[in-house]
Amino acid sequence: MAVFPWHSRNRNYKAEFASCRLEAVPLEFGDYHPLKPITVTESKTKKVNRKGSTSSTSSSSSSSMVDPLSSVLDGTDPLSMFAASADPAALAAATDSSRKKRDKDDNSVVGADFEPWANKRGEILARYTTTEKLSINLFMGSEKGKAGTATSAMSEKVRTRLEELDDFEEGSQKELLNLTQQDYVNRIEELNQSLKDAWASDQKVKALKIVIQCSKLLSDTSVIQFYPSKFVLITDILDTFGKLVYERIFSMCLDNRSVLPDHFSPENTNDTAKETCLNWFFKIASIRELIPRFYVEASILKCNKFLSKTGISECLPRLTCMIRGIGDPLVSVYARAYLCRVGMEVAPHLKESLNKNFFDFLLTFKQIHGDTVQNQLVVQGVDLPSYLPLYSPAMDWIFQCISYHAPEALLTEMMERCKKLGNNALLLNSVMSAFCAEFVATRSMDFIGMIKECDESGFPKHLLFRSLGLNLALADPPESDRLQILNEAWKVITKLKNPQDYINCAEVWVEYTCKHFTKREVNTVLADVIKHMTPDRAFEDSYPQLQLIIKKVIAHFHDFSVLFSVEKFLPFLDMFQKESVRVEVCKCIMEAFIKHQQEPTKDPVILNALLHVCKTMHDSVNALTLEDEKRMLAYLINGFIKMVSFGRDFEQQLSFYVESRSMFCNLEPVLVQLIHSVNRLAMETRKVMKGNHSRKTAAFVRACVAYCFITIPSLAGIFSRLNLYLHSGQVALANQCLSQADAFFKAAISLVPEVPKTINIDGKMRPSESFLMEFLCNFFSTLLIVPDHPEHGVLFLVRELLNVIQDYTWEDSSDDKIRIYTCVLHLLAAMSQETYLYHIDKVDSNDSLYGGDSKFLAENNKLCETVMAQILEHLKTLAKDEALKRQSLLGLSFFNSILAHGDLRNNKLNQLSVNLWHLAQRHGCADTRTMVKTLEYIKKRSKQPDMNHLSELALRLPLQTRT
Repeated sequence: MAVFPWHSRNRNYKAEFASCRLEAVPLEFGDYHPLKPITVTESKTKKVNRKGSTSSTSSSSSSSMVDPLSSVLDGTDPLSMFAASADPAALAAATDSSRKKRDKDDNSVVGADFEPWANKRGEILARYTTTEKLSINLFMGSEKGKAGTATSAMSEKVRTRLEELDDFEEGSQKELLNLTQQDYVNRIEELNQSLKDAWASDQKVKALKIVIQCSKLLSDTSVIQFYPSKFVLITDILDTFGKLVYERIFSMCLDNRSVLPDHFSPENTNDTAKETCLNWFFKIASIRELIPRFYVEASILKCNKFLSKTGISECLPRLTCMIRGIGDPLVSVYARAYLCRVGMEVAPHLKESLNKNFFDFLLTFKQIHGDTVQNQLVVQGVDLPSYLPLYSPAMDWIFQCISYHAPEALLTEMMERCKKLGNNALLLNSVMSAFCAEFVATRSMDFIGMIKECDESGFPKHLLFRSLGLNLALADPPESDRLQILNEAWKVITKLKNPQDYINCAEVWVEYTCKHFTKREVNTVLADVIKHMTPDRAFEDSYPQLQLIIKKVIAHFHDFSVLFSVEKFLPFLDMFQKESVRVEVCKCIMEAFIKHQQEPTKDPVILNALLHVCKTMHDSVNALTLEDEKRMLAYLINGFIKMVSFGRDFEQQLSFYVESRSMFCNLEPVLVQLIHSVNRLAMETRKVMKGNHSRKTAAFVRACVAYCFITIPSLAGIFSRLNLYLHSGQVALANQCLSQADAFFKAAISLVPEVPKTINIDGKMRPSESFLMEFLCNFFSTLLIVPDHPEHGVLFLVRELLNVIQDYTWEDSSDDKIRIYTCVLHLLAAMSQETYLYHIDKVDSNDSLYGGDSKFLAENNKLCETVMAQILEHLKTLAKDEALKRQSLLGLSFFNSILAHGDLRNNKLNQLSVNLWHLAQRHGCADTRTMVKTLEYIKKRSKQPDMNHLSELALRLPLQTRT
């Protein structure tokens, strides 16, 4: 292939900038503007029943936008609006119906502020466990339980099913003994699945037998510590049964209707559904034992809706009275809890039965201390302090249901009734757990008085103070009582000998102290915690509570100078001696600092404390640390580094960065941040000094440059090193440190051969050539203004970089090497101009050094010809079927480069451009649309001054058509 000489065209950058500016168009007042408020015109169409006229239209304007989603808020769905659009009366009726439905829903469904039973379920199962052996009765089936023939009379079916129930109660079951707790749970789950399978296979009587059998288990208190968890497991089965029965009857009500109203009445129910519903209630009424009869009927309480409007309101009082027949107080209180739970689900507005359950419970409360219960506890070897907490889940739930949206008068009456009972610690705890925090907080001193009167033998006082503290964390007591409340509570808490009891209470009251008092009181509390938790290393068993204390303290102290001046704060951190926990605590502190620290700081108290915290996080990194964890730690440490500022004390700032480098050397993102920070420091120094380059300033800048130069090689990421070498070189150049800039650029050039073929990006290996190309393009832009070193000859850095690019092993299927050569051609064309496109202040680039010297231009052109030869040689190698598309694209790209940067008045260069044009179209691979636009651009440019020669070029550039 012939050698084509290169001639760069002369550029007038100012004129080109001017020609590229957008034309300014004056905007008169009132014309459209993209930021002007939108005016929406609403068209209303009204039909007029006149002969010869179908409709008349009137329009009205509104100055505000109509929100397309606003219609959702009125309760009318889009389909209803569409259906009613022809009739305004119908639309009004639909809207009114929706509003009435919403109002009715508000009265029959509890709100989001009511904590559901599902939230308490897991906590109960986790808390009430046992290691004792359990037993369970499993239904074994009976031949008499098979369904009758289709010809059986209805009375015969009823008699047969009653016999099946009698058979079940008379012994068709098997008792499994010596079960572990997990075995017991597995058996209950099996029964739950058996219930679903029986129902699915239309064995309704078998399903009822399973539910009865499970309900009977709730009368067994042989392993009393496990009873609350047993209640949770059994009532899960009852809930499943109730849902299945309700859905079965509900499906019978549909008849030929596809939808039944959500709030249907018995009038919407057909006779078949009513008869089936009554049949279920009759079956349940035939259960002989009280407890299963009560639980099974309560589980289908909702089905009363199919029979009568007042069915539920009539059944609730009756079921409440049934519970009076249960002798064991523990069994009865859980039965009341289940009834309250079902009642809140189906009729939360019926408060009377809820209240009746509470007051009935108070009347029987003394049974807890009766001989029967005490004898049972002796037999099982359970003491009273272990027995009383078994009541808490049930009582808390009952109290929560009653107190939900209850008037203050009722809450006050409940509190007074509890107060009159002797030894009422258990009740008092449930009151404080269930009542709203505001009610408890405003009467804090009354509750403290009641706590003092309680007997500690059954229910410890510290648990009562803990419950009170939980309320005070949510609501504020009267300001005049706050200090007295803290003193009364802490007098009890600080006397606790058991570390677990102590820390469980202290963790709650720390928040109250932080919320209402100063660092002095907080320091006293932290000192007391250290005093109690240090002996025998008790803190090792209480890390979760200690972590909560730290979180609460930093949540209330956003001024970190105040926080770290709390004398016992750092000693408190020393108790976290398990590394994983210690790191988590440090992360919480740093997250709070990044979130709340608004201004940069140089406070030595803050710096010393947070350097210690960050060092702890950094030192936890090892070979097994996950990348995500490293990124999180680096983010937190970098957030701290960014917030440290010594103002114009630049030397102190650099000293901080030097210290940080030694402390955080194992986290590469932190080192990268430090290098960027030092570069910014060097630029800030230059800006503040405003060109006053004293020896001291120059020495400081060189120190910053040296910091970066010796830090970058310690980075593992090769592109991090390349980009930082380039950036640091630019900073050195901006500060007139020319020899240091050369050192950075040479280091970057020497590193290019080490770039691997693939690099790890977010855990995936990806080709590196695109990243390398991006770096080199940025590098070329910098080299335009880098002056040649007087001892290394013309364009020394460009030649060195070209040699590296030439020797680098590129992918055979990649054209990136040629694209890079094209970028080099652009650089060399820019270097041949009399005045460069941009400069650095007080740095003489090659345009000033050489002043358009002919020898420099000759060397430049010679280098251009070498690069062009490489590009053309590569194009020649692409003359293969599978590479013709690439050849076409590269040919057109090279043509555009010559058009933009070359002097096409040179005949040989002009001829080369014509050849490239034909090459791009030779095999039909070119994009015709792109070629047309390119030719139009050439014709347009030919009309500009000194561009007449492009007219002749355009005539030589034919467009090939595809046939």
